[in-house]
Amino acid sequence: MSLYKLAPVFKERIWGGRKLESEYGYEIPEGPIGECWGISAHAHGESTVQTGPYKGMTLSQLWEQHKAEVFGEYELNEFPLLVKVLDAAADLSVQVHPNDQQAMKLEGEPYGKTECWYVLHAEPGAELIIGHTAQTKKEFVQRVEAGEWSSLLQKKPVQKGDFVFVESGTIHAIGAGIMILEIQQSSDTTYRVYDFDRRDAEGNKRELHIDKAIEVSKIPHDNPTPERELTELENGTLTQLVSTKEFTVWHHDAATGYELPDASRFQLLSVIEGEGTLRAEKTGEITAVAKGDHFLIPKDSGRLIAQGSMEWVTSEA
Repeated sequence: MSLYKLAPVFKERIWGGRKLESEYGYEIPEGPIGECWGISAHAHGESTVQTGPYKGMTLSQLWEQHKAEVFGEYELNEFPLLVKVLDAAADLSVQVHPNDQQAMKLEGEPYGKTECWYVLHAEPGAELIIGHTAQTKKEFVQRVEAGEWSSLLQKKPVQKGDFVFVESGTIHAIGAGIMILEIQQSSDTTYRVYDFDRRDAEGNKRELHIDKAIEVSKIPHDNPTPERELTELENGTLTQLVSTKEFTVWHHDAATGYELPDASRFQLLSVIEGEGTLRAEKTGEITAVAKGDHFLIPKDSGRLIAQGSMEWVTSEA
């Protein structure tokens, strides 16, 4: 089996909407659903394998029991990546994530959270918050305490197809009217700095984590901007969006005949537009794929050849 389809997990969020249903065809629970965890081995929401010889296993079980044969040679104890689709009907909180060392020190967790976003949809005028203007920790604390949010936080307009790299330690927030595909380290550790004084259904403000946020934030702001590396191929376009020690991420604009090459380690594939099939050259097996599907491609699967017009984002660690 060259493609293992994964069952997503859905998360209700105060800022969520219903676009995961209307735009991506997911069967989601009632309420404001903000997140689809499409590929996850995290304890807070695990994907289950839907196809192939390991059908019914969770991704973490597959990692623990068949790491070398399915994923490749890794010294990591836990599956390293988490892939989500986010629907921000309202602004997310202004937040920051720790790096690996800080996550272990503060939470006893193996991974911090460096992440990246591919913008799937953005309403006209939609903006992200990425970074801040404080030059010293003292200035940052003073301005947070004074609530000088409009001058402290840096905003960035975005549109469909934009890509944003968010290194751990970067103050950030996804704004209302934006849908993104997020590839991140397998972490659920978030330190909220500001939540627009929102209250939940019970009238309570959500917890903030100012002290930890200050400890892990990069001050002054510094967030690398990776250069896209675009390659025109015979039947499509391959764009490397980012390559870091945490992950490498590509965007594929594929027409019939487009080939996904073999790899000596696993790959994750999320379909973000279109539908069609992928044929495994090694076995002849054909898999139907469509917008909203998420797959694990085991190592040494051989070349996969597309039929149809599709866009995918793939990632590996």
